[in-house]
Amino acid sequence: MSYNEIKTVIDMGNGSQIELSTGKLAKQADGAVVLKQGDTMILATVVSAKEAKSGVDFLPLSVDYQEKYAATGRIPGGFLRREARLSDYEILISRLVDRALRPLFPENYHADTQVMISLISADKDIMPDALAGLAASAAIAVSDIPFNGPISEVRVAKIDGQLVINPKMSELERATLEFIVAGSAQDIGMVEGECSEISEAEMVEAIAFAHEAIKKQVAAQVELANLVGKHVKREYNHEPTNETLRAEIFSATYDKVYAVAASASAKHDRSEAFAKIAEEFRATLPEELDEDTKFLFKKYFHDVQYDAVRNLVLDEGKRLDGRDVRTVRPIWSEVNYLPAAHGSAVFTRGETQSLTSVTLGAKDAEQMIDGAFINGYNKFILHYNFPAFSTGEARPNRGPGRREVGHGNLALRSLRQVLPPVAENPYTIRVVSDILESNGSSSMATVCAGTLALLDAGVKLKAPVSGIAMGLISDEKTGKYAILSDILGDEDHLGDMDFKVTGTEKGIVACQMDLKINGLKWEVLTQALDQAKEARLHILGEMKKTLDGPREDYKPHAPRIVQIIIDKEFIGAIIGPGGKIIQEMQRETGATISIEEVDGKGIVQIFADNKAAIDDASIRIKNIAAKPEVGATYEGKVKSIMPFGAFVEIMPGKDGLLHISEIDWKRFETMDGIFKEGDQVTVKLLDIDKQGKLKLSRKALLPRPPREDKPAAEAPKNDAPQA
Repeated sequence: MSYNEIKTVIDMGNGSQIELSTGKLAKQADGAVVLKQGDTMILATVVSAKEAKSGVDFLPLSVDYQEKYAATGRIPGGFLRREARLSDYEILISRLVDRALRPLFPENYHADTQVMISLISADKDIMPDALAGLAASAAIAVSDIPFNGPISEVRVAKIDGQLVINPKMSELERATLEFIVAGSAQDIGMVEGECSEISEAEMVEAIAFAHEAIKKQVAAQVELANLVGKHVKREYNHEPTNETLRAEIFSATYDKVYAVAASASAKHDRSEAFAKIAEEFRATLPEELDEDTKFLFKKYFHDVQYDAVRNLVLDEGKRLDGRDVRTVRPIWSEVNYLPAAHGSAVFTRGETQSLTSVTLGAKDAEQMIDGAFINGYNKFILHYNFPAFSTGEARPNRGPGRREVGHGNLALRSLRQVLPPVAENPYTIRVVSDILESNGSSSMATVCAGTLALLDAGVKLKAPVSGIAMGLISDEKTGKYAILSDILGDEDHLGDMDFKVTGTEKGIVACQMDLKINGLKWEVLTQALDQAKEARLHILGEMKKTLDGPREDYKPHAPRIVQIIIDKEFIGAIIGPGGKIIQEMQRETGATISIEEVDGKGIVQIFADNKAAIDDASIRIKNIAAKPEVGATYEGKVKSIMPFGAFVEIMPGKDGLLHISEIDWKRFETMDGIFKEGDQVTVKLLDIDKQGKLKLSRKALLPRPPREDKPAAEAPKNDAPQA
């Protein structure tokens, strides 16, 4: 054996184990780990360049999670029959891992770093998304790449009233709470998930429960790294320094930057003022600067802005736009803005604006999910678009990126929790949020605009949902901190936390938290949630001024859906051979008809934009799916004539025998001349035998003729003598 495999095992405490191993696969990567739980196996690798590229002042980290179709015994669809670009599902998992790892790399580490995570074998009941972060962190732990970890991720869910770590996929249908939580042994760094209108205290309890499992998984990674012997990390120097330049920039610009920050100016005015201060100082430097000095000038001036904005909040309780820490920016909203849409809304909060539309569609508009692990159909779709003009920029439109996918998913989670049950809402629903202005928290604007647009469309939501983005400014040295409600874009960039919370009046329905510092105390998290509740309820109040409930009916131009439940035995009759019957009905009525079997019943949906088409299709389907009733009268059509009677169609596809003896009260010797094919005849259904054959009668509907009186019989003669 030419390899030295090293393993460690994590006991999950519920009868399952997670095995981490290294040294067998992908040995040329800087770090490689195989995670195994049941039949699920994940290969995670990490490679980091030995040097950083010049002029780079950030960490060029890429995280890619991909599921191999062979892992689930499937062949990919499409012409090429191979794994293609990452699906939205894979992008969301990649983002979860990226957000957990990125804050733990040293701030001055700028080498190109690539983390690749592959699902190479899958147990269909073990969800790999909650294991990807553990595998990735373990790969870094057994490498020499500088990292302030390890970290891990777990799923925490409340099922049947009990908190569970990494539940089975089949159990999640009963979950009232489901979060992915990431963190180190000391701190929580990332949270994302959805829930059924839970309290703030219940959310904190779930996160704390998850952290205990994270600690156990982090300890296992430390053990694995020790077994491998990776105690010394590589040395690096990715940032030049010039303390003299740093001091000069701070001395010359800090007060000016602080003054601009305190001026409560608009976003673009503030940006221009900051740029002017930078230009004035740049003019004091030599005209020709080396690359290191250019890099440091940009970095140190950013540090001035960072300190000034944060100190303004901590020392004066004042923010860039003049608000205090709890105030939400001014809000205005409008519904029915797009007259041709099925529902629409504009929601504006400060300098952030969403124009959102709702489209109602039939079953054939459902989104097909064809992934290696997750596949099926999705009847609620939300798309989030972030064009360059929303921030006053000019850049090519290359389609939605990872950020758009992630922001849209958070809004989708939030609105999905309040949709009516499928039985009450037969529509496929597509919500599209176009961000027209952005200065912080556009995903939360999407939640608010989406709620209003759905209500405007007449969708009977369980309750309206609003969302708020919370921020944090803290100073580890002094212990000061400030929790900010409704953060600006700059406050997100310069702050320590981005914590988005959505909910109804009753409780929280979704959240997304990213922490950029170590040591978020539980009391700070609790305070942030309480302050978020206050802001959410305020926003809900503003939304209700525009529309406080769903429209009584759909828009006149919105399509209508009628749902008919039939016995499954009639599904084939409605579809017809090769789809002939259903295609003919759609062509002749103009309606769209879909049919599927659910729980032993046939569910037929008829979709059209006018009542006549729906009524016509409904009658045809009901005729096909109707069951003949013994004793009922039917207008039938003679289909064929036999010597012993006629076969009469009383319903589409349902023929019965009208025997020659049941045609009339008078006796017929032959069928000649009684009927011809196509004749209409009224009959009564007398009986259905065990083989399902129908016995018909016309005679039973005719008056019985009176009996002919026969002459009285003569009394018999009796010639016997009288007594």
